[in-house]
Amino acid sequence: MAATLGASLKKAFFVIFTPCWQRFLLASRGLLVLLGAGLFLCLPALAAPIFVLNSLSASVSVIDPVSWKEIKRIPTGKEPHHLYLAPDEKSLLIANALGDSLLFVDPKTAEVQRTVRGIPDPYQLRFSPDMKWFVTAANRLNHIDIYRWDGSNLTLAKRLPTGKTPSHVWIDSKSTTVYATMQDSDELVAIDLPSQTFKWRAPTGAMPADVFGTPDDKFLLIGLTGGDGVEVYDVSAGQAKLVKLIKTGQGAHAFRAAGDKRHVYVSNRVANTISKIDYLAMAVTDNYVAPSGPDCMELSADGRHIYVASRWAGKLTVIDTQTRTVVRQVKVGKSPHGVWTLDHAPRQ
Repeated sequence: MAATLGASLKKAFFVIFTPCWQRFLLASRGLLVLLGAGLFLCLPALAAPIFVLNSLSASVSVIDPVSWKEIKRIPTGKEPHHLYLAPDEKSLLIANALGDSLLFVDPKTAEVQRTVRGIPDPYQLRFSPDMKWFVTAANRLNHIDIYRWDGSNLTLAKRLPTGKTPSHVWIDSKSTTVYATMQDSDELVAIDLPSQTFKWRAPTGAMPADVFGTPDDKFLLIGLTGGDGVEVYDVSAGQAKLVKLIKTGQGAHAFRAAGDKRHVYVSNRVANTISKIDYLAMAVTDNYVAPSGPDCMELSADGRHIYVASRWAGKLTVIDTQTRTVVRQVKVGKSPHGVWTLDHAPRQ
């Protein structure tokens, strides 16, 4: 009986715990604890770090979301502003605008993988949903660059001169159209991605910044950093048509989807608030105090916490969406901008 019991326990161990054991071996993210007579229990994976780009410190702060301490600071090229996950999810691309380069970092371990140079002024960046294209907005050089992506390398397909100070980009779900805001010429432009040609231009309010597209590709939301709200454009019939201005707060700037396919957050950098917008009703449903120039945001996987860069204070601020309060702040570098973690809520 003892032999039979031992064989049963051995079989149960392999059936139940082998996936965790393999994850421990391959990714070093599982944790095994020895229990008594040779049995092992697989505990949850370690939390992924939070990355905060310090634009004026030329560095990235790596935050442990358990201890809430900066555990590492990675040197970058000059002025890192935005970041984006590679299609294979093995690299986080950090765009160094004045450094004319991309820094590839492991999103789980925060280890530097490589630097790709010769990418002019990559202020903002985005991969197309079909993973074939990579687009950058050259903020100081007034052009949009479209690259082909083969899974490892970037090849420039087209450089398109634009209006003044291209700011943020959005690509539709079909990977057919790139939308980009022109911060200093107050425009929204649309680019046909397969042919890399302009489709149309539309005037906007003052200093358009981030742009967010609804999942059905019908509407675009534009944050007006020079105004006090978000403009809504209908782009379903081609040329953009302004349909509404949603009042949020002075300096409406960056978006982050709530992950429920209905709501999106926008940071109001001058008002020091974050507004939650219902993009089905096109109305504000909630507001949160966010100190010291809130800029880019990330959302925890459960949607409970907003991680926002407090640009003027040099801090990462954590806001509880249920209590609407700031629950902690972590000191980082100068002028923090982009924020990102692997453990995030869905992007729509």
